[in-house]
Amino acid sequence: MTKVFIGGSRRISRLSAEVRQRIDRIIEQGFPVLVGDANGVDKAVQKYLQSRGYEAVEVFCSGGECRNNLGKWPVRAVATGQARRDFNYYAAKDEQMAQEASVGLMIWDGKSAGTLANAARLLRQHKNVVVYAAPAKRFLTLKGKADWESLLSGCGRDVREKVLTAATGPLREAAGRQRSLF
Repeated sequence: MTKVFIGGSRRISRLSAEVRQRIDRIIEQGFPVLVGDANGVDKAVQKYLQSRGYEAVEVFCSGGECRNNLGKWPVRAVATGQARRDFNYYAAKDEQMAQEASVGLMIWDGKSAGTLANAARLLRQHKNVVVYAAPAKRFLTLKGKADWESLLSGCGRDVREKVLTAATGPLREAAGRQRSLF
C-alpha cells in the first residue's frame, strides 16, 4: 500500500486550496499518511486531516513526546540518541518517515532547508516527491537527480548552502563528496 510522507516548512501555517485538493486525493485513495508533529505545515496538515475525519494517519515525533497530535492518531516515537533538541534531534523522525513512505508531498516556503532535506531523503531512496512551492503556487514533481538539481538551481545560494549544511547521515556524506545530495 502506498504511504505518503507529508511535511513542510514551519513558517507555513495554512494550506492553500491546491494543497488541500492534493490531500483530498490522498484521502480518496485511502493512502496512509505519515506526518510529523511540528508547528507549521505538520500542524496544518493534521488540522486538515482531522477536519476530514481521516483516520489512516500516523504521527511521528522525536524522543518520547509529541508536540502536536490533533487527531489523537497513533504515535511513532523515534529514538534520537541525543538529548539536545536541535535540527538533528528532530531530523530523526524525518529519516524514519522517509524510510517508511512510498512517496512524499512537501509544502515548501522557498527557504526551508529542512523541507528540501526531506525531499532529498526520499529521492535518495528512489522515491518520488511532489513539492508544492508556495511562493510560486505550483507543484513540482521530483523523480531523480536532474529534477533535484533543477529545483536547487532556482534557489538562492543561501538556500542551497543551508540544505547542504542541514543534511545529516548519508545525506551529509554525499554532500561532502559531491557538493550535491546525490
